[in-house]
Amino acid sequence: MKIIKPSIEVLDILDQTVILKRLELVGRTCYKSEDKITDTSCVEFVRKIIKSGHHAIVEHYNIAVKVICDRGVTHEIVRHRISSYAQESTRYCNYGSGKFGNEITVIDPCFWRISNFQVDSKMILWRQAMENAEKIYLLLIEHGATPQEARSVLPNSLKTEIIMTMNLREWRHFLTLRTSKAAHPQMREIANMILSEFKSKLPVIFEDISNEN
Repeated sequence: MKIIKPSIEVLDILDQTVILKRLELVGRTCYKSEDKITDTSCVEFVRKIIKSGHHAIVEHYNIAVKVICDRGVTHEIVRHRISSYAQESTRYCNYGSGKFGNEITVIDPCFWRISNFQVDSKMILWRQAMENAEKIYLLLIEHGATPQEARSVLPNSLKTEIIMTMNLREWRHFLTLRTSKAAHPQMREIANMILSEFKSKLPVIFEDISNEN
């Protein structure tokens, strides 16, 4: 059994200038003010658009992000309807095969950690549960169960990969909700990774969303 940390990968090139110029062109169509476009006007224009609440304009650009997390988190992710998803399938992926090292991979839960050189007892119990799930899953496969049958014993902590594509407006909505302290800790962990990356590359679009972690 492998235990890994969650991670994210932005699949699109985040060139802020290119994106802002696209959004400015789209937005100025509403006002027929294309004649006011300059080499630098896009920054202030998009900033004002966002501040004014005219967020329909930022729907005109999509970003795809690959997320590696546990399946419990993806159950929450896919509740965001204005998005497209492609996810690793436990129906077809046979973790008892050599392709997957004949083992399952699970995500390290961020809420149980080693402190003062002592392992949280809850972490020990969690690891035992994961090992038991892996053992039974592999036995089911060995006894002829198909992956879609054997998956019934797999835990929420199972590692999965999901690609999520959202327009910028939905990303803003997603990140506002999912970086909140009210969000699940593992969801917030992922959302803060994405927000940090977006703020680094696209500050004009995401600068008003705070990391509440």
